[in-house]
Amino acid sequence: MNSLNPILTSSIDPALKAIALKVAQQERITFDEGLFLYQHGELGFLGTLANHVRERLHGDKVFFNRNFHVEPTNICLFDCKFCSYSRLLKQKDEGWEMTEEQILDKVRSYDGKPITEVHIVGGVHPKMGLHYFASLIRKIKELRPEIHVKAFTAVELDYMCRKAKVSYEEGLRILKEHGQDSLPGGGAEIFDEQLRNEICADKCSSEEWLEMHRTAHRLGMPSNATMLYGHIEQFAHRVDHMERLRKLQDETGGFNTFIPLKFRNGDNQMSHVPEVSTIEDLRNYAVARIYMDNFAHIKAYWPMIGRHTAQMSLAFGVDDIDGTIDDSTKIYSMAGSEEQSPALTTQQLVQLIKDAGRHPIERDTLYNTVTDYAEYNFSTDDVMA
Repeated sequence: MNSLNPILTSSIDPALKAIALKVAQQERITFDEGLFLYQHGELGFLGTLANHVRERLHGDKVFFNRNFHVEPTNICLFDCKFCSYSRLLKQKDEGWEMTEEQILDKVRSYDGKPITEVHIVGGVHPKMGLHYFASLIRKIKELRPEIHVKAFTAVELDYMCRKAKVSYEEGLRILKEHGQDSLPGGGAEIFDEQLRNEICADKCSSEEWLEMHRTAHRLGMPSNATMLYGHIEQFAHRVDHMERLRKLQDETGGFNTFIPLKFRNGDNQMSHVPEVSTIEDLRNYAVARIYMDNFAHIKAYWPMIGRHTAQMSLAFGVDDIDGTIDDSTKIYSMAGSEEQSPALTTQQLVQLIKDAGRHPIERDTLYNTVTDYAEYNFSTDDVMA
């Protein structure tokens, strides 16, 4: 409780002090208290509370992994208003569609490199269905049996299952039997149904997203969770979104991490909506860390917000900044993110974390420690990895 003593003994708003006391005593805050934090919590106050939580859970540790992304296609049946990445079938000349061999060649390009995860997401393409991807995952595992395959948003999976005329459980079971290990958190956007109808009306519903992840957890497939913020939503919509995730986590315990994703307005149908400030980014991370008390980790996705904001977020509740990636992930660079060629070497990531006064830990997808970089001296080979 020591780190919160200045707040608890100060003359701040009694309602804020009451929330701080609950955080100090590891008590869950309510929906109304979460909303109050968004409405009245200043940046320094929120950062102090969030940092208290993250240090209680993880000390000074900051996690990252060595991963790469495969984006098989950006051709998509759905027309999400905020998306700068996808192209409709009628725009296919502006998009891409990788062949199976091209995808496998990308996996082969990492032979001999200490990558622990491949992240596969993309557009919802009518020619790339459940059995196509099941076969692809099996071939990836034949090339690299030890690699963790994190693949397909609930939106992609919902379409695959509907097209294959199978239940969520049967579809996920097929993918798991072919080697899929976990699910990413994309496609959640914002759960409020009215807002969802305005920005992504034709994709799976919030309840379908939640049910897909509930089913995956029941089958022993962990997943991540996301929230798209900073567009037309209000603070109450963010708290509602986190509340639904918190309830599902109470039920299943299957989420690894929560990842707030910033709306970027470059080259999409919502370009008229201004982006929120870096201060609001940090406030949002902090409230998420305070509210999501049953999520072990809060991740800042550095290719989206930029490495410098990601570094600042480590003082506002964030304990994970994703991975080395490479320059193949275009979802945010096409929307105008600060990182137009999102790639960092392991040494660069470690130095970024150390420069923030934190303790770098390379993890695997499930947060097992791979390498502790606290006192690590890099060799020439490491610099290039």
